[in-house]
Amino acid sequence: MASEQQLPVVKGARVLMVGAGGIGCELLKTLALSGFEDIHIVDMDTIEVSNLNRQFLFRQHHVGQSKAKVARDAVLKFRPHISITPHHANVKSPEFNVDFFKQFNVVLNGLDNLDARRHVNRLCLAAEVPLVESGTTGFLGQVTVHVKGKTECYECQPKPAPKTYPVCTITSTPSKFVHCIVWAKELLFAKLFGDKNQDNDLNARSSHSDSSTDPIEDIFERRLDEDPEQYGRKIYDHVFGYNIESALANKETWKNRNMPKPIYSRDVLLNSSSQQNGVFNDFRTDSSVVSAMTSLGLKNSQEIWSLVDNTRVFLESLKLFMEKREKDIGNLVFDKDDQLAVEFVTAAANIRASSFGIPPHSLFEAKGIAGNIVHAVATTNAIIAGLIVIEAIKVLQNDARNYRMTYCVEHPLRKMLLMPVEPFERSKSCYVCSETALLLEVNIHKTKLKDFIEKIVKRKLGMNCPMVMQGSTLIYEEGDDLEDDVAGSYALNVEKVFAQLPAPITSGTILMVEDLQQELSCNINVKHRDVFDEEKEHDQMVLTGWTPAPPAEDGVGATNGGEAAADVREPDEVATAPERSAVVVGNKRKLSEISADSSVQRENENDGVSCKEMPAEVVDDGEDDLVMLDDGAWEVGKKPRSSLQ
Repeated sequence: MASEQQLPVVKGARVLMVGAGGIGCELLKTLALSGFEDIHIVDMDTIEVSNLNRQFLFRQHHVGQSKAKVARDAVLKFRPHISITPHHANVKSPEFNVDFFKQFNVVLNGLDNLDARRHVNRLCLAAEVPLVESGTTGFLGQVTVHVKGKTECYECQPKPAPKTYPVCTITSTPSKFVHCIVWAKELLFAKLFGDKNQDNDLNARSSHSDSSTDPIEDIFERRLDEDPEQYGRKIYDHVFGYNIESALANKETWKNRNMPKPIYSRDVLLNSSSQQNGVFNDFRTDSSVVSAMTSLGLKNSQEIWSLVDNTRVFLESLKLFMEKREKDIGNLVFDKDDQLAVEFVTAAANIRASSFGIPPHSLFEAKGIAGNIVHAVATTNAIIAGLIVIEAIKVLQNDARNYRMTYCVEHPLRKMLLMPVEPFERSKSCYVCSETALLLEVNIHKTKLKDFIEKIVKRKLGMNCPMVMQGSTLIYEEGDDLEDDVAGSYALNVEKVFAQLPAPITSGTILMVEDLQQELSCNINVKHRDVFDEEKEHDQMVLTGWTPAPPAEDGVGATNGGEAAADVREPDEVATAPERSAVVVGNKRKLSEISADSSVQRENENDGVSCKEMPAEVVDDGEDDLVMLDDGAWEVGKKPRSSLQ
């Protein structure tokens, strides 16, 4: 419960909570027990069985119900006099606009993805409502405070990105199981069940072609006379057999590497994929269950399958996709919660691993790698939730001098489990809160407007409903209320290259990009460029002036088709802490003091912790979901901490 001094401001506050998952459940409970009486919750998710081991407001009979609504009902049982309003919806929905955010005294985030976090950050800036951010993964976590005009915004600092791997490693020379997972997930699964027109290195010449003059057969095209079993074996033999044999032809590649072994289905299975040791096995008892494991009688997801079992699962899962989920084929994207997809990727990765002499993994382990899962720790969520409430109370009291970014570390440093640091001033180069112009290098004769919208405006700048203007000319806009003729003209524009637009975009053009929902606008200076590095700049668009994640040490950004490096994080690979130049935890010091004796390690002042021991920021919500840790230095010494008055 808040102290007597804090209670009036706590009771009178209206709080918006975004996210009712791992952190959210603990946060709602702590808010209620601390004296808050007017709380709104926004969460679009429903309860899953896997949530029950750490989200203690939920029970078995709640599975499938709204998290926001069930969390409300659970808390009202022990705090019946308070007001909790649940919203089972996406926080990016138009109903949650700037006016909606202006109702609240503080916003508390417990989200699990960067896109939604950035959206909330922008709405809070526009509404001038303080934001308290948070994240956890395993034993790590942090809470940060963002107040317009007093601290940096959430997007002032570069945000972490998944680790990436070069295409050549994934397609030709895998050495780790994660490489096989990326190949199975980003290349094979995407090619078979996603966009059929995407091109990647799986499209090698089929061994069925008689000569180099024959048309190259699209091995992934299913012939009319092929049943699912035949088609599955054809794919199997091509990707695990013929493609490996083709790779072995390049002797130079294998001078200092172990040579892989081609694997063909006829060598693994004596008769058919549904037989083992001459006995026919068919365990399908429930036609509604679309699972290769169920069909084949494999029950233990933590058991490592043999090559025979992996082959059977591969063929069975492919057959089930064609027979039971034919309508989905062509539009599927890998989802860790899709059992059949996980089975297929696990089997494919294990078969490829066997070919390259890499130890196989169980489905449970493979799912963790493919889904970027690091299992949540309920205690960490509870600690972080408590810290959120502490910072929220400071915000409500306008106690800016005592705002803190607090990190929870796995291994106590200087006998400290929690490490508080003063917030920093906003970055002058932040395009979100400082209105700094960006620079975009493109080939104006090749780059289409739709690529700019999707890859730059939406993906990198995080806008949802963008509007693009050149001077006074509106060249693109999104919205449900557009007239048909206007929408039609924009549809024509997106297929045109920059130089051919009605208002041509040339080198030196300044574009104004705006998202009315987020009340965010920024200017982008366009510069023409003819040549790009195909490996590192595969989009042929280079945006500078924003704050991207630190580059991975051996790859570039990911695409679904795997044309660039694929992105995935190994669960046992945790990023090292970034160095924060001359920052000492727990000490309030001016920038001039930091600069004057940056060479001195202040480990004994108030038992402080040096910058070299600062933890990395995490962006998870305690939901066993995507984990992305910061791999780069933050260069804090180049920008002052906020002067909080």
